[in-house]
Amino acid sequence: MLRRTKIVATLGPASSDQKVLEKMIMAGVDLVRMNFSHGSAQDHMNRAATVRAAAQACGRTVGILADLQGPKIRVRKFEHDKIVLNNGDTFILDATLDGLGNQERVGLDYKELPNDVSVGTVLLLNDGMLEFHVTGVKGPQVICKVVRGGVLSNNKGINRKGGGLTAPALTDKDKEDIKTAALIKADYLAVSFPRTGDDMRLARELMHAAGGKSLLMAKIERAEAIPALADIIDASDAIMVARGDLSVEVGDAAVPGLQKRMIKMAREKNRLVITATQMMESMITNPIPTRAEVSDVANAVLDGTDAVMLSAETAVGDYPVETIEAMARICLKAEVEVNDHGIDRRTEAQRFTRIDQSIAMSALYAASHLKVKAIVALTQSGSTPLWMSRVNARVPIFAMTPLTETLSKVTLFSGVHPIAFKIGSKDHSLALREAEEELVRLKLVADGDVIVMTIGEAVGKSGHTNTMKIVKVGDHRKH
Repeated sequence: MLRRTKIVATLGPASSDQKVLEKMIMAGVDLVRMNFSHGSAQDHMNRAATVRAAAQACGRTVGILADLQGPKIRVRKFEHDKIVLNNGDTFILDATLDGLGNQERVGLDYKELPNDVSVGTVLLLNDGMLEFHVTGVKGPQVICKVVRGGVLSNNKGINRKGGGLTAPALTDKDKEDIKTAALIKADYLAVSFPRTGDDMRLARELMHAAGGKSLLMAKIERAEAIPALADIIDASDAIMVARGDLSVEVGDAAVPGLQKRMIKMAREKNRLVITATQMMESMITNPIPTRAEVSDVANAVLDGTDAVMLSAETAVGDYPVETIEAMARICLKAEVEVNDHGIDRRTEAQRFTRIDQSIAMSALYAASHLKVKAIVALTQSGSTPLWMSRVNARVPIFAMTPLTETLSKVTLFSGVHPIAFKIGSKDHSLALREAEEELVRLKLVADGDVIVMTIGEAVGKSGHTNTMKIVKVGDHRKH
């Protein structure tokens, strides 16, 4: 059974070796995330080459997501690496402290913090583990009362409850990293902490200026991003429900509802969506997931996410391959329960302005009312399979294309499976026949199966899909 929900795995020390990567790919990885918070440009280039070599060795297409670091809103380092703060303590966040921190104060990576806070502001540190209330601002110093204490160690993150930090989404480092992402031909570029659609539009300009073709993904992790969600989604090709920082800023109880809303909005706007953060966190050190983690992954699938993402689990965890196997198993089981009548909703609710989009919806409609084995899209740009993937089709969608960049791009599309296929004939009837024979050769369909196929009359040209054909596999050989 082909899995519809895609699996994204973050690379790190636990998953840098090509042999380990091959096992991860065979276990079910569709896309790898390269975290640009760590490593040099050369490291990223080497890692991309290793991923592609591993994918080739496995006979699979694996996409690459380059994830920008974004603004570093963090404390700096301590003299003894960490301190313990008690409730009621006074502690100073000092934007001008260049030395190491101590029990009284620590330096800041983000020098603008004193301008972004005032008396009464609530700051949450280390993913919300510690809570500080601002009692005063004296020049570069933010004086805080510790309301919820604990261990504070080097380089821990700072969030403002309710949002309101003015750090730009794209730092100078990010702008350089966009050039590296273009160089390694990353399929997706994730922008951290965007506040508006303009942040995404700027990232796209920079990507194009660098000669890159990456699709843009907005990581929704700031409170300010929620009111601007429609604009951010419109300006992006995909979003990531980044539940870590978002949970700290808006409160953990708000995140499940937001997750559902974001997934629904993204699908309605024909955008892709990844659900991320702590999905299988316990498997960093354990060989099996908790029941709560199983439910979390399954619920993301039931919500309609395109992909579920692993972070530390595959970057530094003890069980990267087992984690992917567990996630794949959960996704497959959850997909059995998905009962989506979206095809009927879309055909009734939408007016289609493009012929290729109408053909995509017609193919889905036909597939949902006939006993069809597969939908087959002969595509150049990947647009037709993207539209098809916005509805939970009960059958696999095979995107057949000669273009490497399109093959890699569709690795994130829910329910879509990339197949490298060079169209030999300019005659679209012959091209469809060749595609049918290729699927038989790959044992994906067999004689007697009914399949729905789409193609453009201008074979090999992007944006020209205008033909749908319902085919009984093998019938042409009888005539």
